[in-house]
Amino acid sequence: MFQKATKEKSKLRLAIAAPSGAGKTKTSLRIASGMSDSIALIDTERGSASKYAGDHKFDVCDLDDHSVQSYVSAINFASEQGYEVLIIDSLSHAWHQLLQEVEKIAKAKYRGNTWSAWSEGTPIQKTLVNAILNYPGHVIATLRTKTEWITETTNNGKSRPVKVGLAPEQGKGIEYEFDMLIEMNHDHFATFAKDRTGKYQDVTIEKPGEDFGKELIEWLSDGATRQEVLESQLIDYEAMLEASNDIKELHVNWNKAGKWAQSQGFGFEQLESVKDQMKEKLTQENVA
Repeated sequence: MFQKATKEKSKLRLAIAAPSGAGKTKTSLRIASGMSDSIALIDTERGSASKYAGDHKFDVCDLDDHSVQSYVSAINFASEQGYEVLIIDSLSHAWHQLLQEVEKIAKAKYRGNTWSAWSEGTPIQKTLVNAILNYPGHVIATLRTKTEWITETTNNGKSRPVKVGLAPEQGKGIEYEFDMLIEMNHDHFATFAKDRTGKYQDVTIEKPGEDFGKELIEWLSDGATRQEVLESQLIDYEAMLEASNDIKELHVNWNKAGKWAQSQGFGFEQLESVKDQMKEKLTQENVA
């Protein structure tokens, strides 16, 4: 069934990809600070985030175990504690650990065939992605990128070596799971490679920070709540039942309404009441 598209209030899923030294951690903290003062940070970088504790207020979990299971446990704990913004710094360590696990699985069970071993590795990766998507607050995740040095010509005609980031060190297609993907360079300029807000696509911002975080909150807060959307759809299905011209059409419409209610976890009582009233009305009209 198609429904009228409605912008809902939502939670941010932001990925920041950059080479070492481009400012992933600091940028994440600045953006998060503009969004809320309830911030949790999962640190897989050996305590590096805590160096910014004097500038930002946040709680940290130093994650020495980089297994997906450990990440998921930390994400779920942050969810239970009710943090409004969760920073994962970084997701790349989980991928590196998973690659090692798949290699071990391949040697132990598949005669070294890593392609076959991914039949077990892919579900593990999905548990991490699902934990991020199901987090009840905002999520900012950093991604390391592979780097290489290139030669750049400056305005005065001189050449200088520049480190540039390449593909993120995570699973292929991980960027599809995020609303926004920022790519940063060593000069701390951020380019928006993906942007579902429609405001920043292909835009470049120098040192995105607290003000940018406030702008994101404004966009995310614009719209209806999920409950408001469901209630609006419920009214539409009630109207559809009431528009039935005969018992046969009522039965068809009830199947559509029932499938929708079941898919949304909605109770059937309100819709059943409308159906029963219409059934009685149409039966009486048919008898008359």
